Amino acid sequence: MRLYPRLIVLALLASLGISSRAAAPPPHDQFKVAVYIPVFQVERMMKEPAYLKESWAEISSQVRVDKVYIETYRSGTVTSDAALENAKAFFKSQGIETAGGIAYVGAGDNAGSDSPDAGEGQFISMCYTDPAQRDLVKRVAELTARHFDEIMLDDFFFSNTKRDSDIAARGSQSWTAFRLKLMADVSRDLVLGPARDVNPHAKVIIKFPNWYEHFPANGYDLDVEPKLYDGIYTGTETRDPEDNDQHLQQYESYEIVRYFDNVAADSKHSANRGGWVDTYDARTIDRYAEQLWDTMLAKTPQIMLFQYSDMTQPAHIGNRSWAGLPTTFTTDGLDKWRSATSASGKPSFASAAGYALDQVNTVLGKLGKPIGIASYKPYQSTGEDFLQNYLGMIGIPIEIRPTFPTATEAHTVLLTEQAKADPEIVAKIRTHLEKGGNVVITANLLKALEGHGIESIAELHHTGNVLRVDHWWSGYDSGAGFSLGDTNGILVPEIQFQTNDAWPIVRGTANGRGAPLLLMDKFSKGILYVLVVPENATDLYSLPQPVLAQLRQYLMVGFPVQMDAPARVSLFAYDNSSFVVESFVDAPEIVNLSTPATTTHLRNIATGEVIDGKPAPKPRFGRAPQRTQFTFTVQPHSFIAFSLE
Repeated sequence: MRLYPRLIVLALLASLGISSRAAAPPPHDQFKVAVYIPVFQVERMMKEPAYLKESWAEISSQVRVDKVYIETYRSGTVTSDAALENAKAFFKSQGIETAGGIAYVGAGDNAGSDSPDAGEGQFISMCYTDPAQRDLVKRVAELTARHFDEIMLDDFFFSNTKRDSDIAARGSQSWTAFRLKLMADVSRDLVLGPARDVNPHAKVIIKFPNWYEHFPANGYDLDVEPKLYDGIYTGTETRDPEDNDQHLQQYESYEIVRYFDNVAADSKHSANRGGWVDTYDARTIDRYAEQLWDTMLAKTPQIMLFQYSDMTQPAHIGNRSWAGLPTTFTTDGLDKWRSATSASGKPSFASAAGYALDQVNTVLGKLGKPIGIASYKPYQSTGEDFLQNYLGMIGIPIEIRPTFPTATEAHTVLLTEQAKADPEIVAKIRTHLEKGGNVVITANLLKALEGHGIESIAELHHTGNVLRVDHWWSGYDSGAGFSLGDTNGILVPEIQFQTNDAWPIVRGTANGRGAPLLLMDKFSKGILYVLVVPENATDLYSLPQPVLAQLRQYLMVGFPVQMDAPARVSLFAYDNSSFVVESFVDAPEIVNLSTPATTTHLRNIATGEVIDGKPAPKPRFGRAPQRTQFTFTVQPHSFIAFSLE
């Protein structure tokens, strides 16, 4: 069983008879923790002083909170000045930093059936072409700036209304173009300008949600808005990966932070201030913990726990078939965490957050800067929704960035269909290859670039046919190779290639017909790869493990750590020879990891345990330097952090 230093400290304090009110969890030394307080809770705190004291005692005894964001507006409700000052005064008396929050969401069904927005959708934005609502937006910004020097916009700051005033204002523009310009103007004229006029010290941060692939159509602009605001924030809540219609994969809790870090750096103005996780739609408590861990493994400086009243609710443990295994998060560990502060009753979400964050805090200080395969996603681009996160779920670390990297910045560049938004993308591919780099394009990007210059690099053709693959192969030569296993009919697009000009290095057969999964075409000093993603991206998880190992071998050339493991086991790598392996699988999995031959053993960062290596098997084809192999088991819904030595 793992040892948790802070949990031991709390247990010792409890054994000395120190109550939960005195034995608050120690602070985290690698990040800050914040809690968001919606307007309705702010109002309740004013009306019920006992609730404020008791709820805060419960939360603060289970998770060390550094900061609270006190909301001034949500869903048609504006908080009173008195309620704001009441909450501010209380938390300041507790030594807690305070900031403001705004959720610019429409009144919706709560406004009554006479509201123009009633029944309009699940989430209803403000109507930014309505004079009355525009005035409300401005007044709320001014109100908040009078009370706070820092203001966070919750992730409802988008436009999705199509009222008559919107239709008239749009004119002949596309909805995307109209909304992008509208929200930039609203930002400047109704939020930032008024807030700064009232309070020149006011810093306004915009929190972007988790559905980044669809931002442009709703007016979110990752190019313009980070340059306008004083900082950005990241929605890292991925919730249940199956029971959702947004294609959110668990890996996104990590990857979206990395993407937004790169967006912030590109803006040369904003900084990515933190990640944001809520308690919703997780079948087991492990899924809640995973979102917190993965947010922090991306090295974000602050985690936001949404929201205040949820933190006091009993944590949903769920049906855990792995309950008796030594996982990273155990209910015994959670109970000990809670009992160490003499708390009574069932563990709350505050308990779960405190326990989970303490676990990841113990390893973060030994992890360097995250690294991954560079994937270029131009601003306002769409296509192959969230594909990079699916690849992250099969053990390929990805670093999404809004600019095309130079050859010195990245040897391999991954391009999905999103890259078609860049009119110069073929020229950039060619330049990268000529400088000795590798470029991986997806079959869907190939299809989009046919007739637009890709033929000058490779004469490949997306036929439009779909093949049902039942067996997989690897290797060179005319039909030779070795078997990689069977599948139950995965559908893949068919790519036509010219024999000996290009060659499939990972391929399937569909009732005997060849179906490339990874094509190689050498050009100048580099290699162009075409990755054929199954029609259903989730079928990547159904590929046999040897197929996944082959894909990683080619796509991660030169990467310091490579992994042979089943799908849904992810790899997080860092620039200081450290890495994390995390499993989202319900059962223990064996992991074979290979590193440069100079590595002799792995050290478990949390426990100090050492794993000795052995020479890795040579690949069947091609020449490759000798590497060292390590074998270990990762428990269900658990992570292990290692350093190479």
